[in-house]
Amino acid sequence: MEYNQTDATRWATKAIEEGIDPLEAADALIDGVKEVGYGYARGELFLPDLVGAANAMTSGIRPLEQEISRRGQKRKTAGMIVIGTVLGDIHDIGKALVATMLTAGGFSIIDLGVDVSPDRFLSSLDEHAPDILAMSSLLTTTAPEQRKVIEALQRQRLREKVKVMVGGGAITEEFARSIGADGYAPTAPESVGLAERLVKGK
Repeated sequence: MEYNQTDATRWATKAIEEGIDPLEAADALIDGVKEVGYGYARGELFLPDLVGAANAMTSGIRPLEQEISRRGQKRKTAGMIVIGTVLGDIHDIGKALVATMLTAGGFSIIDLGVDVSPDRFLSSLDEHAPDILAMSSLLTTTAPEQRKVIEALQRQRLREKVKVMVGGGAITEEFARSIGADGYAPTAPESVGLAERLVKGK
């Protein structure tokens, strides 16, 4: 399979020029990424497919979102999620894949990037009022930062206002439970189902 970012952008731009509803065009791109995610979950596709599809969707959806905003339209959302890689960790690929799959799952995503401090995670709650705070950590040395964020939420009496989901190469189900997270997803496609369950249980 081919995942061409330039072609995705060109397709999206042409759709706008031809008067196609940008919401419908965005849904078409998102459906494509969903199919790749399902294939990955079944073991029929591989990580390069997921990365390629995610990059293509991101490139294609950018001009569509600009057109959606220009028209004053709004995409239906399953919930708001703030996501970031914790302090001291600059790994982006896993977090970006999760963000893409969550977008494909209908969630609005605020991506704080990498090397995100506990204070930045907390301030994002005031800025965006998310349903879920999602944290990634690839390194075992930075995994404890997830605990620090949750402890900071508790100190500020904000813990009950947001669900916390965690993931990354350094994280396990047992670790997630030990730090008081609401959920753990081992793969990007599985993060969507987890987020849906957390929002329903909020």
